[in-house]
Amino acid sequence: MGIISLTSREFNQDAARAKKAALQGPVFITDRGRPAHVLLSIEEYQRLTGKGRTLLDAISGWDGGDFEFEPAKLGDISRPADLD
Repeated sequence: MGIISLTSREFNQDAARAKKAALQGPVFITDRGRPAHVLLSIEEYQRLTGKGRTLLDAISGWDGGDFEFEPAKLGDISRPADLD
């Protein structure tokens, strides 16, 4: 599928069309002929950012096989004891 591009006016007049098109790929929204915004499905956004998947999401469909889990690193959280 080719690139979908809508003017701001077209987007405002038919948001349903834009949302439907975003399921197929990014929708570029132009303002005065220049790209100004991009509409993505939430799945595509989460795939691109790597965000949105929780541990619960990961294990909710778990069938007993392996799944990836890498917790965020906390960094250096230790400090010397203050004994005074």
